[in-house]
Amino acid sequence: MNITTDTKPRSSLHLVRKFVGILLLLALIWTVWVYHQIATVASVDQAQTADAIAVFGAAQYSGRPSPVFHARLDHVVDLYHKQVAPLIITLGGGSDKDSGMTEGGVGRDYLLANGIPLDKIIAETASIDTQQQVDRLVEIARENNLHHVVVVSDGTHLFRIRVLCEEAGLEVYTSPRSAFGRISNYNLAQRYLHEILSYTVFKLNIDSDALHHWLEDKPE
Repeated sequence: MNITTDTKPRSSLHLVRKFVGILLLLALIWTVWVYHQIATVASVDQAQTADAIAVFGAAQYSGRPSPVFHARLDHVVDLYHKQVAPLIITLGGGSDKDSGMTEGGVGRDYLLANGIPLDKIIAETASIDTQQQVDRLVEIARENNLHHVVVVSDGTHLFRIRVLCEEAGLEVYTSPRSAFGRISNYNLAQRYLHEILSYTVFKLNIDSDALHHWLEDKPE
């Protein structure tokens, strides 16, 4: 008795599994590469003489910077007193529903309270995410003839910022804010995952308001 076996379904299944395996391998390689880029930029402070220092916004509560934003602003004050640059740019809208205050405005007020003259600060108060903050920074740089800018944010945030700025034609030096307290491995992993996904979405040019809103949640 002859038994005929249909090998076509098995062959198709094998090809599907092979294709999925290749995709997973490529995704793994991509993730490792992006992680390495983020970690490398986060570990190096490039602060040097420049035309301005730009601080990227984080959460603020009724006029008071969150711990993360506080640490970024303290780092900016330190750089300014070291005469790294004569001008500071605070970035960020995201107005508080109760106070109507913005990250850029709160950052400006904090700098004023720490002895930075008003005429040495430019407060940008309209941007709502990293891409918009970069866009506004580029516009401000062009309007004020600024060619080199030191950008300050969390270490894990700086790789994406640098890439966005370079693609917009602005040369920047990255300078991570100082750490405060102890960051758990889980929290650190969340930050890396957030940046890996955000950078991947940017490179794939995925346009989704809901996705971008989730990815651009402000750090506390």
